[in-house]
Amino acid sequence: MNSTAPDFIPHRTADGSLTLRSATLDEHYHSVVGAVNESTHVFIKNGLDAVLGDQAKGHARILEVGLGTGLNLLLTWIRCLEGKCTVDYTALEPHPVSATNLEALDHCADLAWPGLHAPFVERMTTRHGEQWEEHGGLAFKVLPTRAQAFVAQAPFDVIYFDAFGPNTQPDMWTLDVFQRMHAALRPGGMLVTYCAKGEVRRTMQAAGFSVERLPGPPGKREMLRATSV
Repeated sequence: MNSTAPDFIPHRTADGSLTLRSATLDEHYHSVVGAVNESTHVFIKNGLDAVLGDQAKGHARILEVGLGTGLNLLLTWIRCLEGKCTVDYTALEPHPVSATNLEALDHCADLAWPGLHAPFVERMTTRHGEQWEEHGGLAFKVLPTRAQAFVAQAPFDVIYFDAFGPNTQPDMWTLDVFQRMHAALRPGGMLVTYCAKGEVRRTMQAAGFSVERLPGPPGKREMLRATSV
């Protein structure tokens, strides 16, 4: 989906944090019940934290499918700055969010990390493929590659699968895509997503994953976590 559509505008969610909403597409980047709550629950607590386990200052290689507004990136970076981990972060995003929208969202202010705003926006608006060396425990690069063409050069520990939903972006939830995701993970690596549709779970299983339903974030009954076996 092209995130530069002219009617994507900031929308305040129920936990006070902002997301982007398109009236034309009737689509949001995050849950309207709470953008920060959703990202923290799905991708940090049930993804990054689950992979790191009880390791002190563990290291993880993360792939994000659908960088979007960068909220998952920012929450991960904050974990690094808190001394909980170090991360090599690769994001796939063919349609970057504009600098204007990033400024309007101001995720760093919502999370009480205003000092991160400038370096965060720099990374979010970087040239595709440019490698940002580790800063505050996080190394980062963004690629224009579509998930349908992605081939990992080295295995990842966790995948944040944060594409728009199957009704809006059905080509992101196919057997081919999940086979590529399975191949991109190390044995025991995890893919997490907010989506809990039965068809998606069965497609993940067909791709070779062991899939579990977990309690969802506020406003959603379930989410999915798939483990590479």
